[in-house]
Amino acid sequence: MSNFEADLRRAVRGRVLVPGDDDFEAARLPWNRAVDQQVRAVVEIEDAADAAAVVRYAKQAGHAVAAQPSGHGATTRLDGTILVRTGRLRGVEIQPEQRTARVEAGVQWGELLSATGKHGLTGLPGSSPVVSVTGYTLGGGLGWFARRHGWASGAVRAFEVVDADGEALRVTADSDPDLFWALRGGGGDFALVTAMELDLHPAPLLYGGRMLWPAERAPEVLAAYREVTSTAPAELTAWFTMVKFPPLPQVPEPLRGLSGVAVDSTFLGGEEEGRDLLRRFEDIPGMMLDTRAVMPLDALGGICAEPTQPVPGAGRGELLTGLGDAVGADLLAAAGDIAPLASVQVRHLGGAVSRPADGGGAAGPIAEPYLLGMIGPIMSPESGQAVAARLADIARAMAPHTTGRKPLTYLGGGETAVSAFDPDTLARLQEIKRRRDPAGVFRSNQSVLA
Repeated sequence: MSNFEADLRRAVRGRVLVPGDDDFEAARLPWNRAVDQQVRAVVEIEDAADAAAVVRYAKQAGHAVAAQPSGHGATTRLDGTILVRTGRLRGVEIQPEQRTARVEAGVQWGELLSATGKHGLTGLPGSSPVVSVTGYTLGGGLGWFARRHGWASGAVRAFEVVDADGEALRVTADSDPDLFWALRGGGGDFALVTAMELDLHPAPLLYGGRMLWPAERAPEVLAAYREVTSTAPAELTAWFTMVKFPPLPQVPEPLRGLSGVAVDSTFLGGEEEGRDLLRRFEDIPGMMLDTRAVMPLDALGGICAEPTQPVPGAGRGELLTGLGDAVGADLLAAAGDIAPLASVQVRHLGGAVSRPADGGGAAGPIAEPYLLGMIGPIMSPESGQAVAARLADIARAMAPHTTGRKPLTYLGGGETAVSAFDPDTLARLQEIKRRRDPAGVFRSNQSVLA
């Protein structure tokens, strides 16, 4: 046993795995299996005190740490780090009278919504039920209810963190305004977060689901999507998705291998009003699937039918300046049948996320009204090259209609925080990082210094 391994095992109570251990190879893997994390060790911390012990050891020994509940946003920037798994921190405490929740760092969105939904309350989730609440929120969190309530990071009341000196702190706007601002959307570069306190929002009714047509209906569906989103209230969110279902046995017929076009939607209200707002889509013939219904909050993650088991893939995001005729025509021409990608999606933004928030954090307003997101599976080096080329081709074709800016969690391979923040915001984040973590103890998926 090396000195490094022995010292690390003495420092913490949680399980420590290093290269050569039976479970190390599985433990180091992120959710995105296409990312090869060559970390120096994996520590599965038991609690916040264990988190502080890891950080103190890392600082003293001159190592960097990276916190990762699951690794949805993983990059190769974590090579050589001590990878801190927070998956055992699963506490959820709801205070319905105050409309708040305390959520520990290993909690997934599906778990939180199951707890809040019992009280007619919601957080501000994305599309996947298995993404961690903490990782998503540190990156801003641009999800289903952003049009009504803004960024998920804007709902944070307090962070429980371990700072670069290994000290446990409760960080609020009053106690530490700079660090609080940076953590609300600036990523995981500044501290190891062990828990958050979040504001919750009323959601006594939720209507939503997926409508699906064959791919040849894409022009008609996109035209209707443009009409509906041009007048949509903030309570309605709709996403347009060109999708290629894999030809796998677990995909039910008639979707297996199908190229389709979908509209996924949520409405913070009742069925009658929700159907009226989306009625334009019912004029399009050939609808193959319509799952829209009044639903419980913990069913939200099933709308887009995203994988709930780890997969290898690559993605890219771009913010669109609009969705007029020229933009739509270029998108349909560039995407074609989308192969070898799995999906090409347009998300409607606007509403609260387009306006400055009172006491907002590093995730500022987004002026662009739509977000283009693309993702493709990587099953071999050859398929990886094909997916990368397709992502680049579509991005080039759409360049006349994009701004070059994108949300932090949508950065693709080789992209940096320069694309996620305006110059003033990035400069402030960099100053806070250098001042609060001069030794570079914390290394996030996307560094503000890169």
